[in-house]
Parts: sequence; C-alpha cells; structure tokens
Amino acid sequence: MAITKSAKKAHRQSLKRRKLNIVKRDGLKDLLKEINLLISQKKIDEAKKILPKVYKALDKTAKTGIIKRGRADRKKSRISKAINRAISQK
Repeated sequence: MAITKSAKKAHRQSLKRRKLNIVKRDGLKDLLKEINLLISQKKIDEAKKILPKVYKALDKTAKTGIIKRGRADRKKSRISKAINRAISQK
C-alpha cells in the first residue's frame, strides 16, 4: 500500500483513470458491435450514419492510449471495407 502522501494521491488518480478508461473502452466495443450488426443485417444507410461516431470513438481512445494507434486504424479500415463490400453486393 502507498505510504507517502503523494503516492496515495497517485493511487487515487490511477483508480479514477482506470474507471474512465473502462467506460470508454466498453463504449467503443458497443459501437463496434452495433455497426457490425447493422452491416450484417444489410442496413447500410444506418451503418453509414454511425460511422463518424465510430471513427471519433476510435480516434479518441487511440489518442488517450486506451488502444494503440495501429489498432484504431485497422478497425477503421476493416469497417469501411465491410460497408463497401456490403454496398457492392446489393
């Protein structure tokens, strides 16, 4: 356990940050599940409406270090690829 006053404060801060990071990560997972579900159900127009929100969430989580930059880029690429594939199959 932390002994010094500054170590106790740092521990409190890390716990707060952990909670926020978990909330942001779970929100991102929910968005990704939602857009993948829309794509699989061929609801392309709705998926396109959510796409900017997904991009924003991916960029923010990558910026704050919750996920890595490359992972965010890869997710964005694969989502847009899936949407384009679904459009061409129509």
